[in-house]
Amino acid sequence: MTPYKTKTRLFVDAGLTAGGGLDVSEAQAHYLGHVMRLGTGDGVVLFNGRDGEWSAVIDSLAKKRGALTVEKLLRPQSAEPGPWLAFAPIKKTSTDFIIEKATELGVSRLCPVFTKNTNTTRINPDRFRAHAIEAAEQSQRLTVPEFMEPQTLDQFIAGWPPGRILLHLDESGGGRPIAEVLAGLRDQGGGDEPSCGFLSGPEGGFDASELDALGKLDFVTGVDLGPRVLRADTAALSALACWQALLGSGH
Repeated sequence: MTPYKTKTRLFVDAGLTAGGGLDVSEAQAHYLGHVMRLGTGDGVVLFNGRDGEWSAVIDSLAKKRGALTVEKLLRPQSAEPGPWLAFAPIKKTSTDFIIEKATELGVSRLCPVFTKNTNTTRINPDRFRAHAIEAAEQSQRLTVPEFMEPQTLDQFIAGWPPGRILLHLDESGGGRPIAEVLAGLRDQGGGDEPSCGFLSGPEGGFDASELDALGKLDFVTGVDLGPRVLRADTAALSALACWQALLGSGH
């Protein structure tokens, strides 16, 4: 049995059981052989979001294909609840950045939302998922965030589940301090992570009519991130960092 000495992690779709074999994709073969400089006999770590984390050994590796044998369970599957993040798509690289860092910060669901000031409608779900998988591999997560279909703001609000709190990032200055709101949720939950989500607006912010409509909803609380004007991607990730500090794993 190969010792578990590798930091190379791969997300796979296949089921994972001791002694099971699986083939890797062309992209994964390239990553293992040319990026990580691994070869036959080297160890990797696998996860699929369902069966926990497993050690595996490379049986064969070529330019466009490879084969692995699963060895032993390293970490059993556990729940990774995390907050949800709904965000208005922005420039391609900035949206990629949001997805990558939101995954690292523990979100469990991501949803693109089109607002009145959203300046891009180009959505590539496969690209989004690829960035989330890479971030999950890097950050030692056992799951990859779920992606919802893109929606208008009205559709998103209409489909929001009862009992889940929605914090919208209010750049108008009318929201409550985010630390105060999150501390209140922490205290109310008795240590359990509350069901919650964040709504991050587009470049240029929410339209006044949208802010007015959000302010009339009982399950929505506007939160303020401080006196500085933040870029849309900075605001979304700042809110998640506050969540992780006050309500994340270990709190």
